[in-house]
Parts: sequence; C-alpha cells; structure tokens
Amino acid sequence: MGSVYGKNIHVSIFGQSHSPAIGVVIDGLPAGFMPDMTALRAFMKRRAPGQSLLSTQRGESDLFEVLSGLSEGRLCGAPFAATIKNSDTRSGDYAGLKRTPRPGHADYPAQIKYRGAQDAAGGGHFSGRLTAALCLAGGLCMQLLASQGIQIAAHITQIADIFDEGFDPLAPDFAALQEGCLRVLNVEAGEAMAQAIDAARLAGDSLGGVVECAALHLPVGLGDPMFDGLENRISQAVFAIPAVKGIVFGSGFEAAGMRGSQHNDAYMVQNGKVRTSSNHHGGILGGLSTGMPLLLSVAFKPTSSIFLPQQTIDLDTLQPAPLTLTGRHDPCIVPRAVPCVEAATALALFDAYLDYHKEISYATE
Repeated sequence: MGSVYGKNIHVSIFGQSHSPAIGVVIDGLPAGFMPDMTALRAFMKRRAPGQSLLSTQRGESDLFEVLSGLSEGRLCGAPFAATIKNSDTRSGDYAGLKRTPRPGHADYPAQIKYRGAQDAAGGGHFSGRLTAALCLAGGLCMQLLASQGIQIAAHITQIADIFDEGFDPLAPDFAALQEGCLRVLNVEAGEAMAQAIDAARLAGDSLGGVVECAALHLPVGLGDPMFDGLENRISQAVFAIPAVKGIVFGSGFEAAGMRGSQHNDAYMVQNGKVRTSSNHHGGILGGLSTGMPLLLSVAFKPTSSIFLPQQTIDLDTLQPAPLTLTGRHDPCIVPRAVPCVEAATALALFDAYLDYHKEISYATE
C-alpha cells in the first residue's frame, strides 16, 4: 500500500479503522527539538470524532502514545513512532459490505485489488480514521515550521452552496479565525453551514465542501521544478485525506478565464522585500515558493456513507442489490478535515524546507 510519504522525512502510516490501534513512524526529524505535547494534543482534538452532532458519534479520544523518538522530551534522532488506540469500534455495522459495496466508497476497487482480503470494517485502511495519524505527523511538522517563523492555518470556505469569506490573498489574518465546531472567518456563514449539515444528517444524507489553507513567511525558493514542485508535494500529501476530489493554488481554475495582463502579479519592493501587488499565483511559480502567502483550496466530496436507500450489486451473484447502511458516519467530513489539510500541508512544506535548510538547528531551550 502507498502509506509512505516524504523525501527528507519518511512518514509511514499504519493500521485500519477497526484494528487495535493506528499509528505513524517518522524517520528523519531533526534531533534537539522539544515538541509541545499539550499543543499537539489540542491539535489532535480538533480532528477527533464525536464532539457534536455534526460529526460521527464514534467516541475516540485520539490520545497518542509515543513509543520512540524522544529522549528527555526532545526529538533524539531515532525514528519517532506513536500509536493511537481504536477504542470504540462496532465492526458489525459493516457486515456484508464485502459483498455489497457502498456507492462512492473504495469498498469495491479495494476488494478487487486485494483479492477479497480488504478489511471492510470501517473502511479498513481507506478510512478517514487514518487521518488521526496524519494529523499527529503533520502537527509535529507544524511546530517545527513554527520554530522557523512559518505559520499554517485553514478554514472552511464552502459547505454545499453556503460560502465563507476567503483569506486576504496578500495578508491572511489567522487571528480572525473563529474557533468553534466550524472554523470560519464569518460567524453567520458558519451558523448557516452548521444548520445545513444538521439538516442533511436528519435527512440521512451528506454534504461536501471546500477548505482553504494558507502558509505565511515561507522563504523564497522552496520546492523544485517539474516532479518535485511545491504544488506536487503538497498535492500528494493532501490527497492522502479520504474524500479529497480536487486542489487548486491561487486563482486556480479562474485563471483559465483571465488574460495574462489580469493574472500576472506585478513585482514591487515593500519594506525592502520583493513582493507582488496581487497574488493570483498563490505563492508558487515554477514549483518554487515566491515569499508571498501560499494559498490553496481543497474540495471534498459528500460523505459516501449515507442512510438513504441506495442501489448497489451483489459481488457474489453480480445481480442488483439494495443497500441500507447502519452505523455511525459523518454527515459532512469537512469540519474535521480542516486540521487534516493543515497537517498535510505542513508535511509537504517541512519536507521541502529540509531541502532548503539542511544545516539549520532546531534545538530549543
């Protein structure tokens, strides 16, 4: 399985939705850095399920246990390994899905690829449960980047047909983010989104949406041309989040309808630094960071596990079969995906940063 990521750090995520535990091993983290475990636990809690009716009622705390990689609270150079227990599984809710796969889910192609051996309980290795391990790895990288002055934050910009404000492309204001069950810039938009998600839940249906992420204070030149471009690296990490269907940087597809005279960002000098007067390029040109805010948006499909009756097939007989699901599922994955997008972006940026500053010290007092 493609569960390993990174060029300078190597992140390996393991486990299944209903296995005894999931976890992550990270090789290549710089020795000497002292992670803030309280802040890391708070970051993990933002992703954890069961905190409101807007998410699955599966009760997982997402508390992690570090097995190796720390000595006296500091990264010591050994591979960092940690596990997160699965304590509230109900595998019986997924009985029969090997035979009658869910529309919109990986059930069918996974059973074919793994010759019927794929763990169907909770989606196995294809479950959003694995993003807890992704957030653990990305949360560490966010702290390492923050020690070098680089900040990352994300928020919901769309749920169904309801929109939040976007970040200022020249100066994203992270302090303006509203911290609640929905992370948005506009409180009224967040309330409308919450109502829409709850209405979909009561109807047995689901919703999708968009998450916008920004990174500030990147040095100029992170990334490489062609296959190791910064967009490439970030996209690979972001697509590890189940339900992601698209990613754009800067103006994205809107650039296709613009002229060069409109899309080109004019260079200028401000306070002795080279900047651009606009940021249609989203902070990346030719696969390299430009020093402007990095801006990306990620589209999520509606959760595939819904409670309305659906049509599928019986894989044993290849005949049509009805499907009515039971169990606990998110009516909208987007609220819990916000920290996942931050984490995936941090993984990619820190991996690229190690190319750029391999000799820098991360030791903390």
